[in-house]
Amino acid sequence: MKTEKRLQELGIEMKAPPSPVANYVNAVRTGNLLYLAGKGPGPIKGRLGENMSVEDGYTAARLTGISLIQVMKAELGELDRVVRIVKVLGMVNCTPEFGDQPKVINGCSDLFVEVFGDRGKHARSAVGMGGLPNQIPVEVEVIVEVADPPRRAAAKRPAARKAAKKKAAKKKR
Repeated sequence: MKTEKRLQELGIEMKAPPSPVANYVNAVRTGNLLYLAGKGPGPIKGRLGENMSVEDGYTAARLTGISLIQVMKAELGELDRVVRIVKVLGMVNCTPEFGDQPKVINGCSDLFVEVFGDRGKHARSAVGMGGLPNQIPVEVEVIVEVADPPRRAAAKRPAARKAAKKKAAKKKR
């Protein structure tokens, strides 16, 4: 619960994550990796280099990071199960001349380090886009390494049934 306590210290409230806006899910887990779908900063709209400053973009990226942490919490139940933030892809809605995409996405990256400490340090790409859905200024997607991969109960059931049938057949003999 150290991570949850850190969120409280930072004054970050954990709410239910935003629902997907199209035909996809918030996250997909395979083994010990959790792939988070791209999220944006909610109702904030704008374009860097046009009607938003780097500081505005930084704030939008930080809000996006909070949404992503909400998804992690919903998927994992407990944020201490995050082993490491592995990769961040930050997309910035900006004019062709805008070149401070890394400064904008630092809003999300800095948040992850504030919340998760060294576990929040990650590889990253910060790229400019000619547009993003609903005119949001940033979209971020994340890959997270998590503790204790899910049990493959469904995969074990057929083997268990087969063993039970074999045992029952021996009893009949």
